[in-house]
Parts: sequence; C-alpha cells; structure tokens
Amino acid sequence: MKALVFHGPGQTSWQDVPDPAIKDAPDAIVRVDAVTICGTDLHIVKGDVPEVTPGRVLGHEAVGTVVETGGDVRTVRPGDRVLISCISACGRCRFCREARYGQCRGGGGWVLGHTVDGTQAEYVRVPFADLSVHPLPSTLPSDEAVLLADIFPTAYEVGVLNGSVRPGDTVVVVGAGPIGLAVIATASLCGPYRVIAVDPAASRLAAARDLGADATVSAEEGPEKLVEDLTDGLGADVVVEAVGVPEAFEMCTRMVRPGGRVANIGVHGKPATLHLEDLWIKDVTITTGLVDTHSTPVLLRMMAAGRLPGAAMVTHRFELDRMAEAYDVFSRAGDTGALKVVLGAARHDTVAVPPREQ
Repeated sequence: MKALVFHGPGQTSWQDVPDPAIKDAPDAIVRVDAVTICGTDLHIVKGDVPEVTPGRVLGHEAVGTVVETGGDVRTVRPGDRVLISCISACGRCRFCREARYGQCRGGGGWVLGHTVDGTQAEYVRVPFADLSVHPLPSTLPSDEAVLLADIFPTAYEVGVLNGSVRPGDTVVVVGAGPIGLAVIATASLCGPYRVIAVDPAASRLAAARDLGADATVSAEEGPEKLVEDLTDGLGADVVVEAVGVPEAFEMCTRMVRPGGRVANIGVHGKPATLHLEDLWIKDVTITTGLVDTHSTPVLLRMMAAGRLPGAAMVTHRFELDRMAEAYDVFSRAGDTGALKVVLGAARHDTVAVPPREQ
C-alpha cells in the first residue's frame, strides 16, 4: 500500500510500505476512506516529538471501512463504516477503568502515528478495536465525521471540561486554529456568557465569529486590554491555550481572573515560564491533558443531530495521494486560510483484505 512515512525532522514521503496485518486478537484492519492532518503531525515533522522514529507511518485521525478483525473483536465486523479514534484503549488497566484512555498502560493511549503506524495510509491496523473505533451512521459524511477522531473530543475534554466552563462564564480561547475553533463550538454546549477568540490571522478570527465567538481580537492588538475592559478589570473565568508556544501560555496566565482556570491544550515543544511570583496568590487552576476520547459517543450523537459544525471547518479537500500538497497547505494556514484539510481515498467496488500473518 501507499503511506506517508516520517524519515526525520523535515522529511516525509508518500511511498510503498507493507500492508498492515492482524497482530493481536483485538486488532482490526481498516481501509482509510477519509483522513486529516493534525497540528500535532506538524510538531512531529518539525522534530518536536522525539518518540516518533524514522520509518513511522504518520496520522491518528481517520474514517474508514473495516476489512478484517481479530478473533477477540466483537463490536464491529468487515464492511462496517467506522470512526477511528486518535486514542486506543486496552480497557483493562487502571486508567482505562477510569475512562482515562489517553493514559492507558496496557498498550494503548496515543499510539497511532506515534509508536505504531498510523492512519495517513491506504490501510491501518487499529489496536483494541472494540474501544478504539466507533460505528458511524450512514447520514454523517466522512469528511465531517473525521473531525470527531481528535479535534472535537480534545477541545471538549481538555479545553471545556478541564477548564470547567460553566453557564455565565467569560471564556477566552487563545488560538483560533482547528482546536481553538472546536473549543468555541463545544463551549457553547455549556452556556458561557461570552467567548473571546485571540489569533493573529484575520481569516481564523472570521471563522471564530462564524462558530459563535462573541468577540475577536488579533494577538498583536492588545487582547489582554480587551479582556480587562470586557470583564471590568477582573479577568476571564476560563482561558484556553490552543497554540502550543510559550508566549501564548504566558498570555493566558495574565488574562485569567483570581480563582479562574487555565486549560492548556497546545502541544509545547519548548519550555514556558510559569510566573508563580504572580500566580501563587491568585488561586488559579492550571490543567494540562491528553485527550481520553471518552466523550466521543456523545459528540458523535451531537454532530449527527446537527448540534456541532462539521463542514464549516473543512476548508480544503484532496485525494489521498496528494498528501505532500495537503501538508503544505495546512502548514501555511496563515497564507492559505486552511482550517481542516481532509484527504479521501478513491472508492473501490471491492475491498481487498490484507493476508493475516501466520
């Protein structure tokens, strides 16, 4: 098959690789029908995630069709159309029993495109399929459903739930990329009083307004002063960091009110300064987190019911073999206006089932 392979910082190629095969009884082999690129993939390509070694197939978000299952798989069967979660869950370890699947110690967690081959390929082996794929209704298009693999559960769990967004809160979202926009969309489920979006790109601020932000401000035009003015000098109840650079995180800690919450979602490749000399007296709660995807079934129902945006966040579509072009467009979002890019494989009348290893 063809797949996008990481060869070291700044180096990837769309190339031939061996077809995946069932290795363990809980596995499923899925033909990829739609796949997207995550900001974390850009961090990997830059070399910010050293656990990803040369030779790894990238990607952790996809919608596809099951073509083969291991002997222990009970919830899906060949022919089923499924969402592939960015997180795999063994279902047995301490953390999985607490629905903290991102911290799985039984061989799961964030493994796809990280420690095992991922979804930016024609086929993918999904470990622990019973808890790691979700059957999809036929009414939900693949290029919308794929947003439920990562950005919507990440935004909701690590941003909205970790930030304890409550009715009447003022919420600031720093970074109006795909994750930040998904925070704006899912925060609306909790009834905040006001949502303020901060980003340097005018196109992303426009998208934030379309998705429900009540106020927007460029990162260069004094967001801290705007938040101060809109909160009578108090500061925001919740500030969500959705960029992953030190300056953004430090800005968040300056905009939060005493007793408020800072929820960090961004993937940081460099240290950020924690100004405890200012924060120790403010009773501020700072949370970090890797998504667990425990909310995926709920969010899937909400999207199927039209309560979450899907198509509005997909700005570019490509054939699967145009992976290099898609990465280029997504990595230059400030110039291209890209939010989410979705790649789709050509449809086949028959499904080729890779041979099982003996």
